[in-house]
Amino acid sequence: MSAPRHHRARGFQNNYIEFEPRSLADVLRWRVAAAREGLPRPPSAPIPQLPPSLDFLRANASGPGQQAAVTWIGHATVLAQFGGISLLTDPVFSERCSPFSFAGPKRHQPPAIALADLPHIDLVVVSHNHYDHLDRPSVEALGRQPGGSALFVVPLGLAAWFRDLGLDNVVELDWWQSHPLAVPGRADVDVMLVPAQHWSARGLRDRMQTLWGGFAVLAQDCHLFFAGDTGYSRDFADIRQRLAARQGAAQGGGFDIALLPIGAYAPRWFMATQHIDVAEAVKIHLDIGAKRSLGIHWGTFELTDEPLDEPPQRLTEEREAQRIDEDAFFTVAIGGTRRLPPRA
Repeated sequence: MSAPRHHRARGFQNNYIEFEPRSLADVLRWRVAAAREGLPRPPSAPIPQLPPSLDFLRANASGPGQQAAVTWIGHATVLAQFGGISLLTDPVFSERCSPFSFAGPKRHQPPAIALADLPHIDLVVVSHNHYDHLDRPSVEALGRQPGGSALFVVPLGLAAWFRDLGLDNVVELDWWQSHPLAVPGRADVDVMLVPAQHWSARGLRDRMQTLWGGFAVLAQDCHLFFAGDTGYSRDFADIRQRLAARQGAAQGGGFDIALLPIGAYAPRWFMATQHIDVAEAVKIHLDIGAKRSLGIHWGTFELTDEPLDEPPQRLTEEREAQRIDEDAFFTVAIGGTRRLPPRA
């Protein structure tokens, strides 16, 4: 059998573009221009934060009385509770997203919930290996949490990184592969890796050596989509088509919640192939047929040229232009929880 088209002799590729990470010359051109123009400018107002509803989140961690809910911890880290489990997306709780503890992008806002205050985490999905999405201290803590390690579901090639840390409760997936997570007293939760348009690297010599992607996590009471990092592509129409048999009207419709990045998009000449902007996030919301979407990946780490508080402002403008209801694509404060109606 021939290998899938995104498998290459030296690693992996995207479905719809041949992605080449930017050269050092491009990086220098971007950074010099940003410094000359004084970018990014400081936010015009503090990033909204709320004390998390810890009593609710702990009581809601599992069991038959659980209500589907998502809580934004910061950046791409979301605590989602549904299907009888508690899961985390791309857990990053460290002060910096960097290979170094003393240098690199530093948090502007602390995580909404400290690692020690989390409810027991059953599942962690990791979209790719960039430092703002895969953080060693956070992963080690979740692998050694009281009550036993979380299950880590990761793209192809990443399991070895976890096992090198002594974390063996890890499952690797290729695009469109899924892993059933058995939940006592409940129907299985199906965890599927889906395509995204991005790239991977932890250092200078491992570019494109491990896969990247988003996740569709499907349970009886909620279908969740997590995009990870991505540029805009036809992959999202493909996802809707691939899941159509499981998301028809008789099955409860499309995704009940989508976690979509809305930040880290400027300048477009540098970022467009790897990070969507707000208008493209709205396109993905429509492409996948999400009932509602939460805008994430903003307000925490200063990674690109737009102000930290600009993405939600642009989302308001884009919603109005597209005549999309505020409840259909929204943001919450760091620490904010959105409770979701049960899936029909």
